[in-house]
Amino acid sequence: MTSSMRDLRLAYTEFHVHDAVGAAAEFAARHGLAAGEPATAEGVTSVVLGPPAGTVVFTSSQVAGDPVTDYVARHGDGVADIALATPDVRATFAAAVERGAVPIAAPAPSPRHGGALAATIGGFGDMVHTLLELTGPEAPVPGHRPVASEGSAGLLDTDHFAVCVPEGELGRWVDHYRTVLDFESIFDERVLVGEQAMNSEVVQNAAGDVTFTILEPDSTAAAGQIDDFIARHGGAGVQHVAFRTDDIVASVRRLRDNGVEFLPIPGAYYEALPSRLTPIGHSIAELRELGVLADTDHAGQLFQIFARSTHPRHTFFVEVIERMGARLFGSGNIKALYSAVAEEQAAVG
Repeated sequence: MTSSMRDLRLAYTEFHVHDAVGAAAEFAARHGLAAGEPATAEGVTSVVLGPPAGTVVFTSSQVAGDPVTDYVARHGDGVADIALATPDVRATFAAAVERGAVPIAAPAPSPRHGGALAATIGGFGDMVHTLLELTGPEAPVPGHRPVASEGSAGLLDTDHFAVCVPEGELGRWVDHYRTVLDFESIFDERVLVGEQAMNSEVVQNAAGDVTFTILEPDSTAAAGQIDDFIARHGGAGVQHVAFRTDDIVASVRRLRDNGVEFLPIPGAYYEALPSRLTPIGHSIAELRELGVLADTDHAGQLFQIFARSTHPRHTFFVEVIERMGARLFGSGNIKALYSAVAEEQAAVG
């Protein structure tokens, strides 16, 4: 592992959208995040949110043929850039390209980042990684001054990104991130949910703050949500972003007050939950009231909930997760939830 790869950190997550100002205002209000003032240059407008929840950027463009415009035309609003901070952009870019990364933009001073050195390499599908030279605590997007946000929901930082790729590409992308950016594979599994199936593997940077849960469909089983995402999105991309909280019950209550809707969970799930685990810190009654899922692994427990997608193509949503020692990603919930839904459907015919 090279030193430049070892020092990679998450700088920010950037959405390319039709309307940066409107999308950022809605996302900030719903998720209780601080928002900066819109900044426009050469027809491209960006709005920065956070902290908490890390730094999130919404960008739109009025310029035909601009990468932002092209991304939105192909995929609709979505995560287009997961930017990585490094103390040495030139070394990181050179090493990444030598190892097989697709070069998008060579290192150069970036006016958008206050003159800091930046470069860009390709990622999943049309998503890219901006490599940004940051050596201290400076903001990755200058000009943003975090302010207290009304309706704060206690979202702390980004736990992971769930990425859907076409069948047969899982191994290639795992190898890509291991080879190009020195990520480590930390977990893999095949998930069976009724007649559907998917394969997944998780890769993570050395610092542990950039985690990709990569999912591919299995065509030997019935088509499912991964197939649906790829068809609607138009190829590989980020299906959801999971934000971490240290109190999911309080966070979900505030998010609901802010207007976030969550996927309903059948009562059968909570009736079966005591046979799987005894929740720590939250009662089953609280979890059932809010629709929060619970799971356990060798290191502890986790609690998670999925927001209802408001995306026109239904190709992006938010997850909220609380970890009480657990290091995995709630795969037990997929099976338990599927069984609960099947039982409830059978009960009502």
